[in-house]
This record gives sequence, C-alpha cells and structure tokens, in this order.
Amino acid sequence: MSVAARALDRTPAPAIFLASGLSLYLGSALAVGLFAVASATEVGWARMAVAAVVLLLIVRPWRLRWTLAELIGSAVFGLVLGGMNLLFYVAIDYLPLGVAVAIEFTGPVVVAAWGSGSRRSALALVLAVLGVAAISLTGVDWSGDAIAAIGLLAALAAGASWAVYMVLGRRIAAQRDGVASLSIGMAAAALGYAPLGIGGVSAMTANWTLILAVIGVGILSSVLPYTLDQVALTRLSASTFALLTALLPATATLIGLVVLGQLPSLGELAGLLAISVAVALATRTAAPPSKEGPPSELPPG
Repeated sequence: MSVAARALDRTPAPAIFLASGLSLYLGSALAVGLFAVASATEVGWARMAVAAVVLLLIVRPWRLRWTLAELIGSAVFGLVLGGMNLLFYVAIDYLPLGVAVAIEFTGPVVVAAWGSGSRRSALALVLAVLGVAAISLTGVDWSGDAIAAIGLLAALAAGASWAVYMVLGRRIAAQRDGVASLSIGMAAAALGYAPLGIGGVSAMTANWTLILAVIGVGILSSVLPYTLDQVALTRLSASTFALLTALLPATATLIGLVVLGQLPSLGELAGLLAISVAVALATRTAAPPSKEGPPSELPPG
C-alpha cells in the first residue's frame, strides 16, 4: 500500500468527502478566472479534455474487453456528463457559484421525489422549488438585461441533465466498472463537444500560467474528486451521506465568497438553506452510491 493510500485509509470518510467537494468547487472557481480569456463553453471543454487524457492514461481502458453496447452506453453517459458540465459553466459565468450549485441540486431532488413517492421526498421537492423561487425573486438582480435569466436557465438545465445523468449512471454501473466507463465517457465528451471548445485553445495556452490553470481545472474538478469519492463512499452511512451532500451548496457558497469575493444576499442565503434541507431529505431516502459505479449521485462542478 502506498503512502497516499495509507493516509487516506486513516482519514475519516466525512473529511475525505468534504475534501472532494472543496476540490470540486475550487476547480470551478479557478475556471471562473479563465472566463476572462475564453468563453465558459471553451473552458468547460478544456476541463473535459484534460480529464479525459488523465483518466485514459491511468485507467487504460483499451486493455479491457468491451461490447459495442458498453462502448455506446459509456459514450452516451459521457456526452450527458459533458453537456451537464458545460451548462454548469455557463451558469457560473452569469450567477454566483453557490447560487448555481444550489439551483442545480434540484435535479437529484426531483429524481428522488419521482422514484420514492414518500412524504419526505414530496417535502424535499416543495423546499427545492421554494429555494429556487427565493433565489430567483430576491437573490438575483433582474434589472437591465437578460444576464440573470441566462444563468438561471443554464443552472436549471444543468440540474435536469444531472437527473438524466443519475439514471444513466445507475444503468452503466450495472454493466461495467465505473472508472473505465468514466474514462471512455470523458473521451467521448471531449471529442463530441470539441467544436464548442477547440476555438479557445490558443487563448488558454498563451502562457504557462494559463496552461497550468487549465490543467488545474481538469484535475481539481474531475480527476481528484472522483478519486477521493471512491474512497469515501464505501465508508459512509446513508444518513451521513445525506448530511454531507446537503452541505455542498454551502461549501460552494463559501468558496465563492473566499476565492471569488461573491457575497450572498439574504434571498440567496434563504434559498440555499431551503435547497440544502431538500437535498438532505431527498438523499436520506437512499443509500450512498457504491464505489463500483460512476459518480452518478455526485455533484458536477
């Protein structure tokens, strides 16, 4: 066992899970800094490309036997994942990081409510809707132009994509190892969305600072969180997983405040609280995802 593996083995699972969330949203904050030289979709595509290269080198999926159905399924899974992340990057180009993350969490809340039908899930859905309404009506500046509307719609679309991603992820998990599927999926996403992002390559590689920032976004937002989650999720109970997942919108808000200087309004804080409670209620109805499957229940960012 390596030194890193031994260190992770001694680290409490909740700490690893929260470290994954911090990495995810630090990567998002770093991506926001790149929006000054490239568009949100170009930065999002660069993240996919970096993650695909790293995962392919680590996993080397070409050594495995694949059926055509498995390859197609993994590719579709990756395209949905890529689309979700592109939409999220568009959202954080127009909205504060914490707000975009909170709104996006409505996707899994709807999936949980649809699949459960319990009073707990119904309450979660109501709270999620109220949270989005609070953010939309009191926490977002609608004056002047359609910027806020673009961000809100992109965040809601990302949440809808996350819901589809969850359903596909569970099906893929039953067919093939999650890491291998993820590597194929990220490669498919990098190729499929290349027309939307490849135009920004020259701007994002103009100097070593930008190159390192792009690599950092790919590793912090994709590779490192998934690696940490594989360790943490096997050691978390359903109740602990629900609580920690509910803290992720607050984590994103904290990163937005400290790194990007995004001070939330009272309306945003009220909406964040409502959505966080909704996430806790919805997530509590199911066990945490297993290590064998793709990170279908884990947040994009």
